[in-house]
Amino acid sequence: MIFPENFVWGAATASYQIEGAVKEDGRGQSIWDTFSHTPGKVADGDTGDVACDHYHRYQDDVGLMRELRLAAYRFSVAWPRIQPDGSGPANPAGLAFYDRLVDELLEAGIAPYVTLYHWDLPQALEERGGWVDRDTAYRFADYAALVHERLGDRVRDWATLNEPWVAAFLGYGNGVHAPGRKNPAHAMRSAHHLLLGHGLAASRLRELGAQSIMLVVNSAPVLTPAQVNDPQAVASEADAAAVDRIHALLTRQFLDPALYGRYPEEVLAAAARNGGTGHIQDGDLKIINAPIDLVGINYYNPCVVQAGPGRPADAAWPGSEDVEFAAADAPTTAMGWPIVPDGLSRLLVRLSQDYPQVGLMVTENGAAFDDVVEDGRVHDADRVSFLQGHLREVGRAIEQGADLRGYLVWSLLDNFEWAEGYRRRFGIVHVDYATQTRVLKDSALWYRDVIAANHL
Repeated sequence: MIFPENFVWGAATASYQIEGAVKEDGRGQSIWDTFSHTPGKVADGDTGDVACDHYHRYQDDVGLMRELRLAAYRFSVAWPRIQPDGSGPANPAGLAFYDRLVDELLEAGIAPYVTLYHWDLPQALEERGGWVDRDTAYRFADYAALVHERLGDRVRDWATLNEPWVAAFLGYGNGVHAPGRKNPAHAMRSAHHLLLGHGLAASRLRELGAQSIMLVVNSAPVLTPAQVNDPQAVASEADAAAVDRIHALLTRQFLDPALYGRYPEEVLAAAARNGGTGHIQDGDLKIINAPIDLVGINYYNPCVVQAGPGRPADAAWPGSEDVEFAAADAPTTAMGWPIVPDGLSRLLVRLSQDYPQVGLMVTENGAAFDDVVEDGRVHDADRVSFLQGHLREVGRAIEQGADLRGYLVWSLLDNFEWAEGYRRRFGIVHVDYATQTRVLKDSALWYRDVIAANHL
């Protein structure tokens, strides 16, 4: 499996998951600081207070990236480091950290891919309504401009949002992520305001000279149980309708407005049943439809559904009445997520067909397993197998015509895995949280060799 000559190989992380230093250099509080310090919200009472201490160890971490021959590193900026209260002038010390990080990356020959929002909303904005409040979208655009004004002379690639579905529906719908609200109407409003913020920020970035702008979504093929292992399996009419509705709620809810300037009917119907559509104002969809260059795809596993007459909507899925979320007949990761590598090629080919006006990049793909350090090594054969299977499907998707520009493994480092705390390890680099010692896992060494050869 040979990859295109200019294929971009890299890794990804997120600010709250690795940086630590939550009270240093004027950083304000984020919703994840508040959430993780609320008893019962995160496994084992873990917080991101220290995490991987990347804030102090970024030079060593960039050294690891250089050793692995990464061409790109996707990281996110912590909004509370830049604007501690979510608005107003920039905090110079916060910008200075990302200044140093970008310079270190460029010195190592690694392209910085900056994500502006990976869920760490300033707590002060949440107290004014968070993403349920329309004004947050405008505050986000202002913040995006501040970051670009400082880093735009050296950063080519910008992502506005990471996984707005998760931010809206796990944060405001079922409450398992920060800020922990459980209100379907708030979730629908938040999804729209996140998109509005994306459109406003994309336009500001373009005005300031940004060369490449991306929206990153968590997407997955939506399949019936039979289709997981048999792509040719024909769904019943009722099951096919369930599949189409969940695909609209998961993927089209974000990509149709961003790329076509319209919402799917299924999404408008869900909003109408959950608080109404009054928050979608005239002109919003034109703003959201600001031109972008890439869509980032975060893929972990397929979404498996079938018709479920009489079932109430799942809390994370307003509009999913009469749909049953089913298990997949497949091996699983430590997260319990089914391992279905060809789900990635199916997804990439479909998205290239549905949205041919943009290129695609796999911006997250990886797996958690129960890694053990033995004699200074981590023999994570399960992760190597996972990555090999998924990269083979990346190659197949390209052969089938998907306009795929690169692949970023999740994650560079073991880190704070949101509500799972530190008990789940996604990194290709092992982190001992007590000593902050880094160890390259077998998967990291394998990935380095794939990058060097540019083929499997």
